[in-house]
Amino acid sequence: MYYRGAVEGAANTESGSRVFVYEVVGLRQSEETDQTNYQIRNSGSVFIRVPYSRMNQEMRRITRLGGRIVSIQPVSVLQQTNGKATSAKSAHEENGNATPVNAEPPVQQQPQKNETKGKTMTQAKAKKDAHADVPVNIYRPNAPYIGKCISNEALVGENGIGIVQHLKFDLSGGNLRYIEGQSIGIIPPGLDKNGKPEKLRLYSIASTRHGDDVDDKTVSLCVRQLEYKHPETGETVYGVCSTYLCNLKPGDEVKITGPVGKEMLLPPDEDANVIMMATGTGIAPMRAYLWRMFKDAERAVNPEYQFKGFSWLIFGVPTTPNILYKEELEEIQAKYPDNFRLTYAISREQKNPQGGRMYIQDRVAEHADELWSLIKNEKTHTYICGLRGMEDGIDAALSAAAAKEGINWSDYQKELKKAGRWHVETY
Repeated sequence: MYYRGAVEGAANTESGSRVFVYEVVGLRQSEETDQTNYQIRNSGSVFIRVPYSRMNQEMRRITRLGGRIVSIQPVSVLQQTNGKATSAKSAHEENGNATPVNAEPPVQQQPQKNETKGKTMTQAKAKKDAHADVPVNIYRPNAPYIGKCISNEALVGENGIGIVQHLKFDLSGGNLRYIEGQSIGIIPPGLDKNGKPEKLRLYSIASTRHGDDVDDKTVSLCVRQLEYKHPETGETVYGVCSTYLCNLKPGDEVKITGPVGKEMLLPPDEDANVIMMATGTGIAPMRAYLWRMFKDAERAVNPEYQFKGFSWLIFGVPTTPNILYKEELEEIQAKYPDNFRLTYAISREQKNPQGGRMYIQDRVAEHADELWSLIKNEKTHTYICGLRGMEDGIDAALSAAAAKEGINWSDYQKELKKAGRWHVETY
């Protein structure tokens, strides 16, 4: 996702000025959400053009908005390729820490081949001009779309853990458009603990662009009610927005913003390989992908996209009743056995080779060689969505598979991101 930075205008100076591009992750959607105390899902890196004279000021602004600088690239406006300015990259990823900006980054410095491995599995980076036609921010927080809840259905089966709901909202009264892999914002009613109106929370869309009814009039979400024990009082605390959504009734009005996100989008290639790794409600975008690829009604209205490739979903849940959209997934698997592979990691019912609980990273380790073989194919895109805790294990499993061929996974993954074939949204 590309956001215009607050200082971008100042960066567009005459030839000879020193301008840098900050790659930032973790920014909230806007400065209006500056004071929020909850996590908002992000859909990719943010790129901000900054003149050298304001680098420290911009770093402070990014920190205030909850962001983290993962790289700084000097841009030479004198260097032209096919009429467009080019940029030189510098190796400033320091194990996930923000890069100091009190000194000019060295131009044309090449990444070190044996750099210290940091947290490599971050959100995928999109090229600045990629997906220019994708709808973004049609409705903003100060002027949200007022939709209505059409249905609110439980997804967790009997004896399952927690509450997860599938919600469908009516969009027929507005102009909200979206595509698979994007998110929408929900603004819950009421005031926060500071007496101010509640801010939006982002949720991954669980339906295709045509909606569950394939009539272009709805959008769906997969929402888990947040519930945890207060660390000091031991009191059970429920998430404000998730509880509000899980308790909606048909006909209730909802404030919706967006859509946002360009980093979790499906490739247009009908012959692509699509690897999906999800935990819990991270299944939301994967459901949208699978409907677009395999549902009969979707294929009927999308003659320009008839998926012929191979997709593989590795889905982590705590118990069998927590397998969200289980019937849908297994129906697709039965109908398209050559094109769709479904693998569960059910942590409280299955054991890993060490005798511990079977988590998604254990399944990835089990199939690491097959996954690595697929990932090397230039037609393969990998999507990861759900809890951040699975990342290190997935990283380790693929590192071991790549090492068998003398390949450094961390370096290889960076190339996947650069090619737009590695897509991550974790929280």
